[in-house]
Amino acid sequence: MPPNPSPMRHRDLSPLLGALCILALVPALRAADSAAATAPQEVRFQIPATDDGLPGAGPIRREDWFQRVWTERHTAWASRAKDDQGALVFLGDSITQGWGDVGSSFPGTKTANRGISGDTTRGVLIRLQEDVVALNPSGVVLLIGTNDLEEKAEPSVIAGNLKLIIAALRQHNPSMPVILCEVFPSSLAKNRPAQSVRELNALYLDTVADEPQVTVLDTWSLFSGVHGDAKEEEMPDLLHPDILGYAKWAAALRPILETVGLVPSWPDEFIPEPGFESLFDGRGLSGWGYSPASKFWGKAASDDGRYVARNGRLVVTVSHKGQENKILWTTKKFPKDFVLKLEFRASPNADSGIYIREPQLQCRDFLIAGPFAAIAHYRPLDWNEIVVTVRGELAHCTCNGEVLVDAMPVPATGSIGLESDHGQMEYRRIRIHEAQH
Repeated sequence: MPPNPSPMRHRDLSPLLGALCILALVPALRAADSAAATAPQEVRFQIPATDDGLPGAGPIRREDWFQRVWTERHTAWASRAKDDQGALVFLGDSITQGWGDVGSSFPGTKTANRGISGDTTRGVLIRLQEDVVALNPSGVVLLIGTNDLEEKAEPSVIAGNLKLIIAALRQHNPSMPVILCEVFPSSLAKNRPAQSVRELNALYLDTVADEPQVTVLDTWSLFSGVHGDAKEEEMPDLLHPDILGYAKWAAALRPILETVGLVPSWPDEFIPEPGFESLFDGRGLSGWGYSPASKFWGKAASDDGRYVARNGRLVVTVSHKGQENKILWTTKKFPKDFVLKLEFRASPNADSGIYIREPQLQCRDFLIAGPFAAIAHYRPLDWNEIVVTVRGELAHCTCNGEVLVDAMPVPATGSIGLESDHGQMEYRRIRIHEAQH
């Protein structure tokens, strides 16, 4: 069936995917790129007639409608290749194509939309050199794989193709940030059952766990309903986001893109209230450390990279393979009564915590990760204020004025700590007012 002509809802019908040895990938891509450069234009912008010599594994879609979309988009991109040099490339299938002018969501950032309706991981492999690498991109936002599931490709085969995509991007530029979006939820009616999407996303996480240039964004949790399927109010056809869905995706991407330096971030001109002492100056980790023997005076990041001072925020970065959960403590202890104020912004399903002298107050993407999933004033993907008032050995904790914990027992003295668990968490405006007595 041809794709829906609506610019926001292209119908995705896609081929099986597979995986090939990484060692064979780069020569195959180079050979394909060389052949494309010398081929007549009418051949260059067409899908290869056979699978012979193509990277990856699995069938390539060759239906008439798909070939038409493929050729039209490649032809248009070729005419803009010089103008798109150094762009932030959004790479994927109809979900990405349907976003249209991605740059309107990220003012001040040069972007290039390289989504093709109906494409699969193997299709991305075939066109990776010309559509992405040749642009010398500043970064890549990748969402791909849902069409593979629709064609009942094995998740292990799909993840194998992802491994080859990442290997090629790494070879091109190992310091170029790559944001991997988890495959969105869909439905059994779309031949994309929740369990298959979960399995594929788990394999994706394993595939990039030791890839430091890759940051994973949990877009599955962002859009998932109660039973793991898409929600009709955000994806009316249970596959493609509507306008509000795209806005939600953009809001989830922005903090990650700011952290890796791909989009500008607005400066924070905040000045603490009279009587409050700032615990974080927005520029470095002075006054913080993992232990008395591991302090970060004068440093912009912890030695393991889990905590970074950037854009006026203390960022708890997304973990990678081999990185342990850590707690960053103030080097100062607070034996007096105090009021602690700070703001946090959580990426989807992110998990962190605020330690009050020693006990932990859970600080997460509350509506998804809990434990305060019923609070009414939490603002997903936005800044939220935590206020902790300590009197004696009890702490009263609120989020945006709503009580989280009324009387949490705490020791008589101790430091303030921030936890690193999973997902990106940002903290800012961390300040404290101590009693005078």
